[in-house]
Amino acid sequence: MLNVGRIKEGFVLDHIKAGQCLSLYHMLKLDQRNCTVAMILNVVSKKMGKKDILKVECGVDELNFDVLAFIDHKITVNVIKGEEIIDKMPLELPGEISGIIYCRNPRCITSIEQGLPHIFILADMDEQVYRCKYCEEKHEHR
Repeated sequence: MLNVGRIKEGFVLDHIKAGQCLSLYHMLKLDQRNCTVAMILNVVSKKMGKKDILKVECGVDELNFDVLAFIDHKITVNVIKGEEIIDKMPLELPGEISGIIYCRNPRCITSIEQGLPHIFILADMDEQVYRCKYCEEKHEHR
């Protein structure tokens, strides 16, 4: 049996779809932070079949919840202090996201103005559809 130690302060991301842990690590820019990270891949789960778990020892205020919710709003965020779970934070799809996805429309202003941020607005919550703020190009999430 694999034994991964407890963390003193930070967060544990549970119920990550199997195979998404590494991309989540990069999208949350954890590779650019000075924190301890443990990735546990392909864990057997009764609920999901297989899942990934990410343990991060750093301040929870360093976590970008918009990125996390955009990737998968069903991930469980367990906040850890003093080696104990003190809170479970629910995630909701963000109404607006910036710098996570990019507009592919070659006629969009973001293609011409290189410094302009790529901003997407949640257009349909049920279908998880985001649209570019500038040209309304559709981005289907999952």
